[in-house]
Amino acid sequence: MMSASKPNKPRVTSFRTKLQAAMMLVVSGLMALAFYLAQRHVAAAAQSNLEQSFQAELSSLDKVRELRNAALAEHCGALASRPRIHAALEDNALDLLYLTAKDELRDLMEPAEPSPTGPLLRAKFYRFLDPTGGVLAPPNPKEVGQLSLKAEAQLILRKLPEAQQIGYIVETDDGTDEVVDEVVAAPIFSTETGELISALVVGFKPFEVIGKAAGAGMKSGIWLNGQLHMPSVSKSSQAALGIEIAKAITSSDRTQNNFAVNVDGASQLLFYKRLNPTSLFPPAYEVCVYPLADSIAHLHRLRWQIGSVGVLLLLGGFVASHFVAVRLSLPVEKLAVDSEKNRAQRKRAEAALASTSEELKRSARYSADASHQLKTPVTVLRVGLERLLTREDFKPDVYEELSALLHQTHRLTGVIDDLLLLSRMDAGHLQIESKPVNLSQLVEGWLDDFGALPDRLGVKIEKKLPAELYVAGEKRYTSLIVQNLLENARKYNRPEGLIRVSAFKQRDEIVLTIGNSGPPIRRPEQEHIFDRFHHSAPDANGSGHGLGLNLARELARLHGGDLRLMRSDNDWTEFEAYFRVAQPQGHCAS
Repeated sequence: MMSASKPNKPRVTSFRTKLQAAMMLVVSGLMALAFYLAQRHVAAAAQSNLEQSFQAELSSLDKVRELRNAALAEHCGALASRPRIHAALEDNALDLLYLTAKDELRDLMEPAEPSPTGPLLRAKFYRFLDPTGGVLAPPNPKEVGQLSLKAEAQLILRKLPEAQQIGYIVETDDGTDEVVDEVVAAPIFSTETGELISALVVGFKPFEVIGKAAGAGMKSGIWLNGQLHMPSVSKSSQAALGIEIAKAITSSDRTQNNFAVNVDGASQLLFYKRLNPTSLFPPAYEVCVYPLADSIAHLHRLRWQIGSVGVLLLLGGFVASHFVAVRLSLPVEKLAVDSEKNRAQRKRAEAALASTSEELKRSARYSADASHQLKTPVTVLRVGLERLLTREDFKPDVYEELSALLHQTHRLTGVIDDLLLLSRMDAGHLQIESKPVNLSQLVEGWLDDFGALPDRLGVKIEKKLPAELYVAGEKRYTSLIVQNLLENARKYNRPEGLIRVSAFKQRDEIVLTIGNSGPPIRRPEQEHIFDRFHHSAPDANGSGHGLGLNLARELARLHGGDLRLMRSDNDWTEFEAYFRVAQPQGHCAS
């Protein structure tokens, strides 16, 4: 034992080292995967929390904007419905229009008492539109709010609005910086005809997103006509962001979206939203950017924490893998010693298997030789008995004994033929010349032969066979399969019993079913029913030699089919034989 184990010590040590290295690699891989998944989860959670916080802040500001817009719309609608303004428009007294509107709109242009909502509703200018959507020039622009010709041209609409519209225009402030004004266009209908005759356009300073409710560092602006107007960032950043927003808007039909951008070298989260959907004015988008520096710093801290924990777990995993490797390698020494014994046992088993295979071959050759040697004396015996039966000088009981002996010679000849056929199949010498065989005609022929034999049991035969069922095989061997099944059904039947034969096509095979009444095969014997020299009859009266079913199944499988016992209970036993479908010769498939 010691001499066998000592040479295997280096092998055991090598195995222990390899096992420990493999376990460390597995632990490292698992930790790396866990670290990667944790990083992704933390990053996704941080991104989601940031977007939710950003959206919540914008949602609260949007509610304030909606209240302001509703107040503006209500105020402008009330101004547009003033009778004096209607009278000036309907009487075509355009020279008095702005003079009349000056008094009516005084509270909008110059609020008397400041209030929390006053600055939000203070107008910067107002204009009237003619029936074609053009601007009615005021006699004194300073009294109605100064506008440049370029800004005033942006108030022109292709038609008068039938409902209040919100729009945005760009105006130059002090000749240098561009500012964006929010305009509300309120339709004016004739009090006499109800027709749309004009519109009042009032301009306001846009709603400021930045306030106490906004997050620290949040910046806002308006994207209009392909340009971003956000005074809180540099001109170059405005131009770069404007291009990014234009790409996002043209590539998507969504009215609002968000994505990450870089503003002045800092990562930001950008959000845009359409301010004037379904408006006659050019589309304008509110743009807000939110700094990500704090979020990124927080994410870095989380990553360091996760990394530190991961390193500690990795070290613990390495230590644990070392102990596990040592513990698992302990049985290897015993296995290494046992493997030497197993190798020797395997060699002995292989030698025994080779010897058994050779014995089986010799047994097959012996069966074949013995069968050949028996055929000649049995034939001589049968011929001698047949000659004795032709004589007329024997007593009747002698003739009966001679007939019984002749019948036994026929049985012995059948056993010899079956053994020869099985020997050829065992040796792999039996070759099937596959041709189309009319199975229906074959079964009908055997049933006719059985009908001609004397039947002391009075067995009734039922059949259900299509006229033409062709199977692939060799006729004499296919006939032998059918003969064995029918003989068994007749041999093991009961008085006044029944044999039922049917066949049908099932996909690419033909199924032949042969069932008979009579005592069923006992359940323990059913799994041995196809064994050689096994008698399945309950009384085992020696009427069969135990080769028929084995030979029939081997022939069926050699033909590419099979033979199975389907049931044997309640006074009924049934076998099914499977054959490959074949087309009759001279038949062309359509």
